[in-house]
Amino acid sequence: MSKVTKKTSAQSRAPHAADSHDLIRVHGARENNLKDVSIELPKRRLTVFTGVSGSGKSSLVFDTIAAESQRLINETYSAFVQGFMPAQARPEVDVLDGLTTAISVDQSRMGADPRSTVGTATDANAMLRILFSRLGKPHIGPPSAYAFNVPSVHAAGAITVERGAKKAEKVTFKRTGGMCPRCEGRGSVSDLDLSQLYDDSKSINEGAFTIPGYTGGGWNSRLYAESGFFDPDKPIRRFTKKELHDLLHREPTRMKIAGINMTYEGLIPRVRKSMLAKDKEAMQPHVRAFVERAVTFTTCPECDGTRLAEGARSSKIKRKSIADACAMEIRDLAEWVRGIKEPSVAPLVAALQHTLDSFVEIGLGYLSLDRPAGTLSGGEAQRVKMIRHLGSSLTDVTYVFDEPTSGLHPHDIQRMNDLLLRLRDKGNTVLVVEHKPEMIAIADHVVDLGPGAGSAGGTVCYEGPLDGLRAAGTVTGRHLDDRASVKESVRTPTGKLPVRGATANNLRKVDVDIPLGVLTVITGVAGSGKSSLVHGSIPAEAGVVSVDQSPIKGSRRSNPATYTGLLDPVRKAFAKANGVKPALFSANSEGACPTCNGAGVVYTDLGMMAGVSSTCEDCEGKRFDASVLDYRLGGRDISEVLAMPVAEAAEFFGTGEARTPAAHKILERLVDVGLGYLTIGQPLTTLSGGERQRLKLATHMADKGGVYVLDEPTTGLHLADVEQLLGLLDRLVDSGKSVIVVEHHQAVMAHADWIIDLGPGAGHDGGTIVFEGTPADLVAARSTLTGEHLAAYVGG
Repeated sequence: MSKVTKKTSAQSRAPHAADSHDLIRVHGARENNLKDVSIELPKRRLTVFTGVSGSGKSSLVFDTIAAESQRLINETYSAFVQGFMPAQARPEVDVLDGLTTAISVDQSRMGADPRSTVGTATDANAMLRILFSRLGKPHIGPPSAYAFNVPSVHAAGAITVERGAKKAEKVTFKRTGGMCPRCEGRGSVSDLDLSQLYDDSKSINEGAFTIPGYTGGGWNSRLYAESGFFDPDKPIRRFTKKELHDLLHREPTRMKIAGINMTYEGLIPRVRKSMLAKDKEAMQPHVRAFVERAVTFTTCPECDGTRLAEGARSSKIKRKSIADACAMEIRDLAEWVRGIKEPSVAPLVAALQHTLDSFVEIGLGYLSLDRPAGTLSGGEAQRVKMIRHLGSSLTDVTYVFDEPTSGLHPHDIQRMNDLLLRLRDKGNTVLVVEHKPEMIAIADHVVDLGPGAGSAGGTVCYEGPLDGLRAAGTVTGRHLDDRASVKESVRTPTGKLPVRGATANNLRKVDVDIPLGVLTVITGVAGSGKSSLVHGSIPAEAGVVSVDQSPIKGSRRSNPATYTGLLDPVRKAFAKANGVKPALFSANSEGACPTCNGAGVVYTDLGMMAGVSSTCEDCEGKRFDASVLDYRLGGRDISEVLAMPVAEAAEFFGTGEARTPAAHKILERLVDVGLGYLTIGQPLTTLSGGERQRLKLATHMADKGGVYVLDEPTTGLHLADVEQLLGLLDRLVDSGKSVIVVEHHQAVMAHADWIIDLGPGAGHDGGTIVFEGTPADLVAARSTLTGEHLAAYVGG
């Protein structure tokens, strides 16, 4: 017996062949700016990727490792299913070995559809609906009866049944949905502001209509003037009730006008069909401006903004309807669910409890389930997506995160660290792209890319444990222990911007004077009311230039050159040097490659599946007709100029034959905001949130506005780049601007002239001002969470 035991234990000591695959091997990665990168990443460990902005972190993690994992998974589906999927190209890499299923949790905003909420984006709403369908009194129907995106349907008809002899039977079909019939589950209804449609002091013949296309005696205005329903020479304000109804609401009526058959219809349904049913982004600018003026959104009067039909609102558990439950802050809802002790739904309540507790744990307890998903910040959206994975039964998965600390107060970063370590301890590989020292500190393995950005980056400067990074002398290693000191002296304000009785979202009648002419930082934990104060309460007439991280509107043809207006002086310089017209040097005009129409890629729109793009074979992605590339400026053709990084282009247009002061000025501003590594022809759709914000800042730097509002400008910035940003903020203030920054980065707080700290907590625990004063006073007082973290940071 003992011999057998000995033998077994000896066998168990020998490593199993299956356990030897504990590395993800990448050899020869060349995606974007990567220069033949080869690394080995340990599985079931937390690896943090660092490096300056644009050094190639995302290219390695998202565009190489995660993209290849996704492509290989797609290839496991049947040919039929693959037909409905986009064909993904294999990343530029020689060997990728040891991959596991990759789940990317990025910061892309969630869908802006009003029916998409925090509850529908996670499983919380579905579980609540089942709970109410079981326990709600009065009982109104199945879970769909509580869903605001399911309409109620009633139908009746006859069907022929063959049972020997044919006979018709009457059947009825009924489905109970929870959608409010008035607003169709959107919570708000749109109304037309009549004062924007016409001037009621004028008659129709005097040109009362102010709608684009209805002025100047065209067919639209003739239809109303010659309809015969009212006197076209009488001012609209003197119309009778019937005449006003015929003008605004009359049903479609066939009639002859000037011998032509036409359909007369009231002004409101006509405008709704012709303008409001269209996509606003596709409209001409003057029409879009009219729509933005004329349409007002108001809370639906029937459901009071809850999106739910009356039946769903009447059914209650413990005196709360599902609408009340969804409107509660999630941490309060978690407590309410804890009080449901019904044994028949115990497993469901436990699962719901776990999901709600995950929200609280991740620092999102201040949200409510009915919060529209489109209103979440990038960091909040990323954390909501994380909720799904925390309770997942999957192990040995590769989770890929893109700056998970974005939008987090130092107080909340510790929680995020705990969650990432929990994912790792379940046996998963966690890859994180991150700049914050607090998160780099928990890494099992660090990969530092660089040394610079763009073409100056793309190589691995250091790979190994954290201690080695400090000694490695790389840019990240040198700046890892950087600590800003609190300013000795602060600027004196030149005035103040008064905010009185602010109640947007969770603000509690906040009165505050924001000083002008200085650098003001507004801080506080996530959900304390910072954005509500800055974006919802500062008076718009104060000459405010708001620079946030929202996507820049524009097509995939848009790039930094077109967005900043840089392309105009560049085209003129090329035209002047070659004696031809400027339109030749526009990829959207005469100079465009005829095959791809100047897009550089050919898009195959496959209708029932995602489109596929491939580089245009004729122009090789250069976007221009071959004849245009014969024209040169300073020895470069237009496609070579568009492929230049901003810093190189600034040098190119600054001196010598290509000297163009107008272009140089714009490029200098882009370098100023830390975007020297971007290529000037790079599509805007490829920029990160932080890059988009800095691009907007560069374009607004020439504005006349006196107050700049920035929303977390350090997002996506390396420790070394934060110094440059602080220098830029100082230059803005010194040039006479007032700068208001919503920020969590302690270096920016320490550099401020004035700090306004909101809190003390998030949601209904926040919304008040807990500190106003200089950074030095905040460090000395240590009276708030921010004060404690700032004091620890500056070593106070």
